[in-house]
Amino acid sequence: MSSVSRRHFLGTGAAAAAGLSLGSAGRLEASSAAPAWQASRPAVIASANGLRGVARAYEMLTKGADPLDAAIAGVNIQELDPEDQSVGLGGLPNADGVVQLDASCMHGPTRRAGAVASLEGIATPSLVAKAVMDYTDHILLVGPGAKQFALAMGFKEQNLLTEKSRQDWLRWKARISPDDNWLDHDDDVTIKFSTGTINMNAVTSSGDIASVTTTSGLSWKIPGRVGDSPIIGAGQYCDNGVGAAGSTGRGEANIKVCGAFLTVEGMRRGLTPQQACLATLERVVAMTERRLLGDNGRPRFDLNFYAIAKDGSYGGASIYSGGRFAVADAKGARLEDSVFLFKREERPRR
Repeated sequence: MSSVSRRHFLGTGAAAAAGLSLGSAGRLEASSAAPAWQASRPAVIASANGLRGVARAYEMLTKGADPLDAAIAGVNIQELDPEDQSVGLGGLPNADGVVQLDASCMHGPTRRAGAVASLEGIATPSLVAKAVMDYTDHILLVGPGAKQFALAMGFKEQNLLTEKSRQDWLRWKARISPDDNWLDHDDDVTIKFSTGTINMNAVTSSGDIASVTTTSGLSWKIPGRVGDSPIIGAGQYCDNGVGAAGSTGRGEANIKVCGAFLTVEGMRRGLTPQQACLATLERVVAMTERRLLGDNGRPRFDLNFYAIAKDGSYGGASIYSGGRFAVADAKGARLEDSVFLFKREERPRR
């Protein structure tokens, strides 16, 4: 893909329309060109790990399914896949070797939402989040209370730490310090660090919208750490009159800008989904702490946004090039390239 000026996507007027002050983000130099997508409904967009999921969700939408039911069925594929170490069963654990899961969802037609955080022992937090939405007057349940609620609702408890993820945890733990009492686990010095998440947003043929995000969170996190995924307006957000958006990547950076909400608001003010995602990322860069910036003022982390509008148009954007997202519509299920702010080779090292 060729690189073009950020102005090609946003422009002074569009940035003002989004209510954003570019400030130091005015340094941003490059994005990537992408084709103008023809809107069609139904349609589903997700993070790249949701390729199988968008196919399932789209098929359900063509048969008249509710958009949230379709989206959750899509993310359930990853939640229940023990080989996917970013969500659900087999997710990489926290520093104590315990898998803690987060999820949230929103249902456009009813304007309702639900979420769970630090949930242990239940492989499908997206469904527990929907149960919070459907059966309680609350939005967010956390920790032991979330697990107690899930069990009361009939969810089955299971050990989520697969042998594969346990071995990765042992490798990480053995190499925290050369002076501790843990022997190196094996000769494999590759330590996995994951912020893996799946976000999925769907719009029906009649224009109803829903969104869901689910994750096992940052690998080796401090127990109890909660990222953006279960936070309404950060990990995902849905407005049935406008569209939906969600994110994967560094949750702490997203929380500070209420990124999913900001992206939907950008679309409300006239930006395309793609433009809205880029505008939100500019805000992320402007709000990044100095300790997380390289000498060139660019983040030492990546963040990705995905958005879909009520008319079925969609877009995905990342801070650095190389990002992809999954989409399914009348053209089928496929991966497409995200637009970006910086080329990946320009990304500062940690």
